[in-house]
Amino acid sequence: MSVLFSEGQLGALKLANRIAVSPMCQYMAKEGVANSWHTVHLGSLALSGAAVVFIEATAVEAVGRITPADLGLWDDATEAGLRNTLSAVRDVSATPLILQLAHAGRKGSSNVPWEGGQLIPASSAQGWVTEAPSAVPQRQGEAPPVAMDPAAMLRVRGAFVAAARRAARLGIDALELHAAHGYLLHQFLSPLSNRRTDSYGGELQNRLRYPLEVLDAVREAFPSGKPVGIKISATDWMENGWDLEQSLVFADALRARGIDWISVSSGGISPLQKIQPAPGYQVPFATAIRKATGVKTIAVGLIDDARQAETIIAAGQSDFVALARGMLYDPRWAWHAAAELGATIAAPPPYWRAPPQVHAGLFQGARFGAR
Repeated sequence: MSVLFSEGQLGALKLANRIAVSPMCQYMAKEGVANSWHTVHLGSLALSGAAVVFIEATAVEAVGRITPADLGLWDDATEAGLRNTLSAVRDVSATPLILQLAHAGRKGSSNVPWEGGQLIPASSAQGWVTEAPSAVPQRQGEAPPVAMDPAAMLRVRGAFVAAARRAARLGIDALELHAAHGYLLHQFLSPLSNRRTDSYGGELQNRLRYPLEVLDAVREAFPSGKPVGIKISATDWMENGWDLEQSLVFADALRARGIDWISVSSGGISPLQKIQPAPGYQVPFATAIRKATGVKTIAVGLIDDARQAETIIAAGQSDFVALARGMLYDPRWAWHAAAELGATIAAPPPYWRAPPQVHAGLFQGARFGAR
């Protein structure tokens, strides 16, 4: 039996297999509001055969967006837009949906990637003043962000809480805090972006303080029976930056707070990072965290082969694998993986006639009629 297609669990959330769809920013929202693009995109992924779909990084306030086109959940309009999308997706799929809550910090006010991704000046109609732990720009030559004072930190923490409450009203199955890829919570963790001299900067325990406070507040605001996880960058891939050793300390603090999982990625704090990507290059980070803490991990990053994914789960390197680009390229990746590994996977009846007859046992309950 394929272990990739064995049942798994994130907190109280029971999942049919060990495949997740990673959160992928679409940069298609209007003033943070979800629209038809999000409905079609998420609906397709919810029919992919993956056990769970993570909804893209969703800004908890307007100035927390990466770009002006980011999805948001900060007011009644953004909540209503997401409700419409979720309603349509749930009409066609029972796949659990996890919402990733995020704040871009100094990486905000940027152009969408296909327009270059550069910082939009605050003086532009589309731009805004960004905030961060310290007044250290993301790239050399950019306008520095405003260093957050205690009032700003309290405001942003409150925005995470308000978004968690809105997510609860929407019936979201679980939440994931985005503390990776150089966004605000990661900015507090990394000594490269956090130059504070107060109790939120300097030594490691101080740099952990704000992300843990946000987690505690979100956990209290979200229904106790629903899971909460976090995504981290295990290393900055830079000298004197955030690294695996510090990630293990952070992970242990998360374990003590009852975190339900840790999605383990890397990088994003600076364009000067030195990464040499290769298939599964981030998996060892997930393995180290899982082994050291016992917390369930989700491995991400260049996992696109069925047997590669099977090996990761079978060897105990991670509890789940998550795909992003691989799912965009092949939205039926899980179907094809099941066929290759001789597993059974659920699919809606209208799709039962799709696979070749040699794979007739692929779908649970499948019957292939003449019509």
